[in-house]
Amino acid sequence: MVLKTFGWSFAVTALGLVAAVLYGGWTAFGIVAILSVLEISLSFDNAVVNAGILKKMSAFWQKIFLTIGVLIAVFGMRLVFPVVIVAISAKIGPIEAIDLSFNDEERYEQLVTDAHPSIAAFGGMFLLMIFLDFIFEDRDIKWLGWLERPLAKLGKIDMLSVCIALIVLLVSAMTFATQAHQHDGHADKAATVLLSGVAGLITYLIVGGLSGYFENRLEEDEEREHEAEEEAKKSGKQVPAIQMVGKAAFFMFLYLEVLDASFSFDGVIGAFAITNKIVLMALGLGIGAMYVRSLTVYLVRQGTLDDYVYLEHGAHYAIGALAMILLVTIQYQISEIITGLVGVVLIAWSFWSSVRRNRALAAAGGDNSDEKQEVTSGV
Repeated sequence: MVLKTFGWSFAVTALGLVAAVLYGGWTAFGIVAILSVLEISLSFDNAVVNAGILKKMSAFWQKIFLTIGVLIAVFGMRLVFPVVIVAISAKIGPIEAIDLSFNDEERYEQLVTDAHPSIAAFGGMFLLMIFLDFIFEDRDIKWLGWLERPLAKLGKIDMLSVCIALIVLLVSAMTFATQAHQHDGHADKAATVLLSGVAGLITYLIVGGLSGYFENRLEEDEEREHEAEEEAKKSGKQVPAIQMVGKAAFFMFLYLEVLDASFSFDGVIGAFAITNKIVLMALGLGIGAMYVRSLTVYLVRQGTLDDYVYLEHGAHYAIGALAMILLVTIQYQISEIITGLVGVVLIAWSFWSSVRRNRALAAAGGDNSDEKQEVTSGV
């Protein structure tokens, strides 16, 4: 199972590390290895969230996610994206940007750094909306009940997530404007941050809205099939869950790709703290992206999210933390180590809470009451 799921990742790792040695010797080998670990640590929460969506899709679309999706993730976000943001921020052509990446690496890195506030605003707002919509939804299973119960009640207010996200963006832009004016007198840079943040919000509303619409249609179909499924369970037969196909699967796939793009922002920017060589960056981040894809499929096929019910909660809290970190980095620098550790700690905590819950339920004979869920999650 492990080899089948991670086989391509192992192969890409071997090829990538060999390519690194041929390109820049053992120093390059070390840089690519570090970048791979960085990408995996920063994107583990991405894999958990992806798995929650991917398990609803058919085997065909899961394969598309692992093939075309990987090409988009590796070549699009890890190779093309840095070139594109340099071309846009410096108002130069893509060919000239590529030339800069090879022949003037310091200038290239500076241009990417200058574009960071816009990138962080876009990605931060997209991820913040994912987090807010999750915590404001009333769920049967609650991890941090003391926090999630009152937030679920607040979530009944229409457009609350959008209002909070816009307030956070406005505060971030005003803070950045004040600091920018004090340092270089160009307070108008805040307008770019504001515009990028609104673009991230709009992207979420469009893509998330379309995927949500088709997901609702799928749930309606599931309800119509519910009686047949219950009858099949009583007779001991296994009935596969209805899976997304056609337009529903396409928009969920599109949502996954935009989600992955938002997650990759911090990895791409953080990579410049390690190297400014675009080839090594693409190799290291590309290897990491492959493992995130494989881990996503592994979680789906193993049914891990069904067995460890708080993992999805932990991943979304990690998303919220990453969103705030991205917005803070518009003005202040935060170590990638801190960014990665926050996500790892939250997911590890949710995993341990899930283990405790499962043990308590087993000891109680499988009782699934809300009270036991709260006790076993430690809240």
